[in-house]
Amino acid sequence: MEQFNWWVIVPVFAALIALRWRRTSMLTWFAAWWIGMFLVVRYGFTVPVPMSVVKLYMGLVTAALVAYVLTDAGRIREVTEPLAAFMTERRYLPYLAAVALFIPAAVAFGIYRDMTRVPQPPSFARTIHPATPAEPIDVHGTSYDLGTADNPYRELEETDPAAFKARVENGRKIYYENCFYCHGDVMAGDGMFAHALNPIPTNFQDPGTIAMLREAFLFWRIAKGGPGLPAEGGPWASAMPAWENFLSEDEMWNVILFLYEFTGHRPRAVELH
Repeated sequence: MEQFNWWVIVPVFAALIALRWRRTSMLTWFAAWWIGMFLVVRYGFTVPVPMSVVKLYMGLVTAALVAYVLTDAGRIREVTEPLAAFMTERRYLPYLAAVALFIPAAVAFGIYRDMTRVPQPPSFARTIHPATPAEPIDVHGTSYDLGTADNPYRELEETDPAAFKARVENGRKIYYENCFYCHGDVMAGDGMFAHALNPIPTNFQDPGTIAMLREAFLFWRIAKGGPGLPAEGGPWASAMPAWENFLSEDEMWNVILFLYEFTGHRPRAVELH
């Protein structure tokens, strides 16, 4: 359960339960749930969630809350009557004016800040391809010495082409179910969520990436993801999850076969000493 920030999730849901117990107004309940779900989606995971994904989920949350309110006439009145009073009654005029000025001012400030922000160098040099751990890593109970490990299915390319093709096809399926959202349809690092990530996803078509790496390196990075990156690879704000939490060892090795097959690159060979 290390993928969750419980210090965010537990207080949020405790507050929502408390509001339910106190039978607060529907408008307050609506706002509290919206804010609470934003906090959970944005900060409740150890791996940062891209802002584009946050917006997608918050759109779904908003639609669900609106649908809940609209299914009952009493709930509709509880939400609309306070809003109508706020916008029409004289006693709220100063607050309404403040809101009317604050919203465009906040938008203008955000635009000005982004336009005038001075680019800053990173706090320290970041290694794009950090060294693999000296100690073996554990994935699903299996120990891998990354200095000598290799893709166990690579030899099928020569010994059993049909079985190798089946492995590659399985890797293709896994890639397009899980990876293309960030790495893109053609593995160029330009998926639909790529613009929200820092650093941007790896462009596997670039000969300076997987063509220079051993398959064991890719297995390590896929299995451990952003949370398993060593300090020399930071600062790291990638949404790359630890795929060992979702995929089997076979699935990760298969998707690596597909990466090389699709791009036409060959993996760096194991260096024998």
